[in-house]
Amino acid sequence: MAPPAAHEMQQLKNTLRPSKRLCYVWLHVLLLFALFGLSKSQSIVDTLPGFSGDLPFKLETGYVSVGELNDVELFYYFIESERDPARDPLILWLTGGPGCSGFSGLVYEIGPLRFNYTAFNGSRPSLELNPYSWTKVASIIFLDAPVGTGFSYATNADDYYASDTISAWDNYIFIRKWLIDHPRFLYNQLYIGGDSYSGIIVPILTLEIANGIQMGLKPPMTLMGYILGNPVTHLHDDENSRIPYAHRMALISDELYESAKNACKGEFIDTDESNGECMETMAVITKCTEKLNSAQILEPVCALDSPKPKESKLKWSLNHIEDVSSDMISLPVPQRSEFWCRNYNYLLSYIWENDNAVQEALHVRNGTISFWKRCNKTLDYDSNVESTVPYHRNLSYLGYRALIYSGDHDMLIPYVGTERWVKSLNIPVLTGWEPWFVDGQVAGYSVIYQANKTDTAITYATVKGGGHTAPEFRPKQCLAMIDRWLAFYPL
Repeated sequence: MAPPAAHEMQQLKNTLRPSKRLCYVWLHVLLLFALFGLSKSQSIVDTLPGFSGDLPFKLETGYVSVGELNDVELFYYFIESERDPARDPLILWLTGGPGCSGFSGLVYEIGPLRFNYTAFNGSRPSLELNPYSWTKVASIIFLDAPVGTGFSYATNADDYYASDTISAWDNYIFIRKWLIDHPRFLYNQLYIGGDSYSGIIVPILTLEIANGIQMGLKPPMTLMGYILGNPVTHLHDDENSRIPYAHRMALISDELYESAKNACKGEFIDTDESNGECMETMAVITKCTEKLNSAQILEPVCALDSPKPKESKLKWSLNHIEDVSSDMISLPVPQRSEFWCRNYNYLLSYIWENDNAVQEALHVRNGTISFWKRCNKTLDYDSNVESTVPYHRNLSYLGYRALIYSGDHDMLIPYVGTERWVKSLNIPVLTGWEPWFVDGQVAGYSVIYQANKTDTAITYATVKGGGHTAPEFRPKQCLAMIDRWLAFYPL
């Protein structure tokens, strides 16, 4: 594999740091001061409201101060591996959004708890164990980032601004401080993971850590690679792949797809409104797909969150990811449960996390947030990194492992766009497209890319029947996938 081009390396150096920082060296001087000014706030949680008895795993919650003046407080949930914390890998997990709480990843995707939906009667939801938690094979930090996400807050109103590069930098400060404060995990294999919009943040953060290792910065980190599910990489290209995806999944006809390609010349997002034929074709495609949940095409959209009359569903931003509307929160319970949609599952997290007893059990600081949201859509956030493809290319060149996976029923960030940018890295294929299995059934398909004769650079996998994101819909298969990959086994 050829080394990255000089202009790409310069681009990465230019974008790795927020523009308001002075320079690379000065940033690390600031970092040293920040690390010496450690903010220690952590608590062990033995019981939780809604869960019967003591927790059968170790849960720690706390805050770590980041930001130039340590005035941003990032909240985290840490769960030790249920197998062997001393030897199992450590994963820092970032949920997408931007602005989606780490609790969403914990309780809806890969954590050891989940809500008992059948027992819900409108009062405080109850919790049960998730038999397919990734904490069966790894210790995981679920982080509320960037500032304004979940229980994370700033002590100064001016510090609620964030961007891709600022978020990655704050997360870098976080993991270094957290490891200093948890020295027994310093030499565990470290992976940075996340899904959805974290496809932007995770590669930036991983490369930041890799650069720090090369410079000999402390504390030492045993960085092995990164994990991304249904990742945003280049948002325009990701969204533009929805039309080819819809055709592959038989959501639109051959004739309609060919008409769209010809009329719109392959551009389905930034369409020319003066091109009548293209706009007419896109309107027909919207009609074909508007009643589908783009996060999982086999499920309906929630009736309360239907698109507005002139809104093109194909132009949805990630802010349109299924979540709870204010209308749903205000409805009485019988109306909420009459016609199911996935949003009702998310409603339980709002009720549970905003319960005073829950926040007391989690050791949330009083008065720091007014209302917990699973995904905060009102962040003051600048998406200032257009594409993370150069970061992936450089991380592969440096020899770091990557697992990239896509639920194949996700139309928000379709697998066809992800597969395309992975191919664009031009890493030699070690093992071509082939099925992987769980319990004798096809669980998805995978391709293994090898940067050189000894290192597997990227494993790309689809998860059959998975949506956005895959573990929420196919938990058993995804646990098997991550267990095998972390153990350096083929899927």
